[in-house]
Amino acid sequence: MAKKPQLRAEQVEVIYNAKQWLLLRKFRSLAAEIIEVFEAKGIKTIIYGSIARGDISPKSDIDVFISDPPASFLIENILENRGLAIQKRTIIQATPSYAIKGYIEIDELRSVSFPLAKMRHTEREFYRFGGELSYAQVKHEDRVLGIDKRLMLIVPTPRGHVEGSVIGQEEVVAKLLNVSVNIVLDRVRALTRRDKVGRTGVFLKYELAPEESFESSLNELATTNPAIRRRLRTGTYA
Repeated sequence: MAKKPQLRAEQVEVIYNAKQWLLLRKFRSLAAEIIEVFEAKGIKTIIYGSIARGDISPKSDIDVFISDPPASFLIENILENRGLAIQKRTIIQATPSYAIKGYIEIDELRSVSFPLAKMRHTEREFYRFGGELSYAQVKHEDRVLGIDKRLMLIVPTPRGHVEGSVIGQEEVVAKLLNVSVNIVLDRVRALTRRDKVGRTGVFLKYELAPEESFESSLNELATTNPAIRRRLRTGTYA
């Protein structure tokens, strides 16, 4: 069952048991196997979400994100040369106005994702909103603040974490996470709407054939889809 937004006035401390800490170390180790491959080639990566915050569950995903990627074939070659077999390649766009991204699935748990057009500032902030870690922070075994799908701010502690609702605290939370209040308000709107009307699916999800590349496939999709063409034209870091 999907996690639902919660409005909770008080903060609650969650204490992790030995199984939780073991699961976190396991997932971090699996992520590091991919991260180190790219860092060795000078390609910066992050991990984000529950694996960065620490409030991981057996159903959590491990997504290594490359914010400034080289050509997709270089990413694929780096993975394959290190024996990380590619199971699936997909182009995904959540809504017509949102960033278009490539996803390379390594296995059931792990994937590598990257933008296929320049991301807007708020789109890049999405990762800091959920909590993100660099390679150096992963090696240092850091955990960071971030917001989960229940719209709870997760604040790591030595024993686990403290959590409290974001709703009604958007400006305070934005300052804590060093993100714009717009990204917090946007995610609150999106997740509370999803809770009321349910998931509506993604705008674009295209699985690549073995002979296709991300770039050529995206160009082909853009020839027949005006919304994709507009997003490719308007993509910017500004």
